[in-house]
Amino acid sequence: MLHRLIPHPLLSLTLVLVWIGLVNTFTLGNLILGSVFGLIIPIVTAAYWPNRPAISRPLKIAEYTLIVLWDIVVANVEVAMIILFKREQTIHSQWIPIPLELTSAEAITVLAGTITMTPGTVSATLAADCNSILVHCLHTDDPDSVRDAIKSRYESRLLEIFQ
Repeated sequence: MLHRLIPHPLLSLTLVLVWIGLVNTFTLGNLILGSVFGLIIPIVTAAYWPNRPAISRPLKIAEYTLIVLWDIVVANVEVAMIILFKREQTIHSQWIPIPLELTSAEAITVLAGTITMTPGTVSATLAADCNSILVHCLHTDDPDSVRDAIKSRYESRLLEIFQ
C-alpha cells in the first residue's frame, strides 16, 4: 500500500527539498505544497519508471556526492588558472573517448552529468551502443590520465552504487 502512495520515496523527498529551495522560504504552507508535489509527481510519472535501478549501497551516494563537490571546487580553481594565466596557444583541448563499464541508463546519465558539472570537462555524446562517452576537456597534455581519473573517481563508484 505504501509503495502505491509513494512509488519513488527518494524522488519525493528530492522534490520537497527542491521546492523549498526554489521558494527560498521555509513555511508550513510551502512544506505542504512541496509535499503535495512530492506525492503527486511520482504517482503520475510512475508508469515511465517500470525498471528503476536498484541502489545497492546507498551510503556510497554520500561519498560520491562529497567527491564530486570537492572535484567541482578544485576544477573551478584550475579552470580559473587556465583562463587567467595560460596563453591561448598553450591550451591543449582534447576530445577523449571514455569506455564504459556501466550498463544502467540512470548510472550513465549520472556519470555524464557529473562530467559536465565539473568545470573544464563536458560530456558531448554517448555512443549508439552505450559502450563509450565522448568527453571534451578544456586543457590536458595527457588524455589517458583524464580518462583514468573519470573511470576511477566516478565510474567505479557508480558501479558500486547502481549494481
